[in-house]
Amino acid sequence: MESSGTVAEIRKEEGNLRYEYFIPMADPKTVLLIDCWKDQQAIDRHHASPMMEKIAELRAKYDLHMRVERYVSDEDGIPEADSRFIKE
Repeated sequence: MESSGTVAEIRKEEGNLRYEYFIPMADPKTVLLIDCWKDQQAIDRHHASPMMEKIAELRAKYDLHMRVERYVSDEDGIPEADSRFIKE
């Protein structure tokens, strides 16, 4: 994804706020993708874009499997009960 230039193109898409890969220290065979989009419409445009075809080709080429988990940002701030555990 990185060396093919696909990631750079995805990061340029309208509404993309973040697109990064991470490798867990305890499981180097797993890659975690964190992507963040402005809104659902931006995600929908991304899913309908030519980038998804490139991604599908790379997944097939390297026999990559995926699991998806969706998280929602605390846009209105961290709840007070949780903020005492966070050091900025």
